[in-house]
Amino acid sequence: MSRIADMEMPLIEHLKELRDRLLRSVAAVVVIFVLLMPFADPLYLFLSKPLLQHFPADAKLIATDVAAPFFAPFKLAMITAIFLAMPIILFQLWRFVAPGLYRHEKKLLIPLLVSSVALFYVGIAFAYYVVFPLVFAFFTQTAPEGVTVMTDINSYLDFTLKLFFAFGLAFEIPIATVLLIWSGVTSVERLREKRPYVIVGAFAVGMFLTPPDAISQTLLAVPMWLLYEAGILFGQWVPKGRGAHEEYEPEQESSD
Repeated sequence: MSRIADMEMPLIEHLKELRDRLLRSVAAVVVIFVLLMPFADPLYLFLSKPLLQHFPADAKLIATDVAAPFFAPFKLAMITAIFLAMPIILFQLWRFVAPGLYRHEKKLLIPLLVSSVALFYVGIAFAYYVVFPLVFAFFTQTAPEGVTVMTDINSYLDFTLKLFFAFGLAFEIPIATVLLIWSGVTSVERLREKRPYVIVGAFAVGMFLTPPDAISQTLLAVPMWLLYEAGILFGQWVPKGRGAHEEYEPEQESSD
């Protein structure tokens, strides 16, 4: 009976630890969301600037749903809170998995976590400051004569969030490449051999994730290819696989 209890205790402790980490992550999102709510309308105005600057002087966004003027900024504040809380969420994830890692794995994963957050933010900034102005200029200028462009705020929010996620995830390619090389799934030589397929695949993904225009597709595909090359470059200095001979170092759980 005592042996069964001894076997179950580690699992129970892990579940408690996971629960605590999840609660801290959710609490971070909630706190940031509460702080952002008073600025939800200015936040949406900031998001809509790349489109509004291509509208006529008297044109505005519209709301076709009664509750849209409230729920669109509300949704944007919630998504923004999740984005801003991502470093805290990843830190909690790191604290949960760190006790089961080797020393050299900890040294590798810490910069990978920091880089993944930074690259995700860079992808979002690239979409907002580079892609949006070009895409919205193209869409507004190609409207047929006599057609007034009046975009619904919910449709615009969904459209921009889709592009944010697409570019944010696309900028994670170097991290994914390094992890594949480190885990031994592939090698730098194999990735170089697959370069032509990756270029074609990047344009296919750009066609699928972006609006049906060549500008946004190219603006997603070309960075994906360049980031793939960056992953290969950094992957040359990545150690392969887990060191079976390296000493395992369990960490003492802290109360942070």
